[in-house]
Amino acid sequence: MILVTLSTGKDGALIECKANGHACFSQKGTDIVCAAVTTLLKTSMQVLSQIEEVTLTADTSERGNLAFRVSVNRESDSVKTRLQCTADFIRTGIKSLSASYPENVQLREN
Repeated sequence: MILVTLSTGKDGALIECKANGHACFSQKGTDIVCAAVTTLLKTSMQVLSQIEEVTLTADTSERGNLAFRVSVNRESDSVKTRLQCTADFIRTGIKSLSASYPENVQLREN
């Protein structure tokens, strides 16, 4: 099972996201659940990396583990809104996957 842990601040802005494990829905290289989780999280990372006011620290060094953390260099309402939307995007996507594949992916929020 893939466990996705989403950490947000009191305002709902994304702080950190971690995904650990394997979906085990299908064979390596053909697992649609794994591909969906990876696509959601890597797209989020790409969007975050384009925000000048934040620094993204990521670790994708091990298969089955993906983690990233956001540090805000310059606070603004715009940055807060983007971090809130990114957290909502991840939450909605993972919850949708979990509803369809409850044996393969789970969301935990901190």
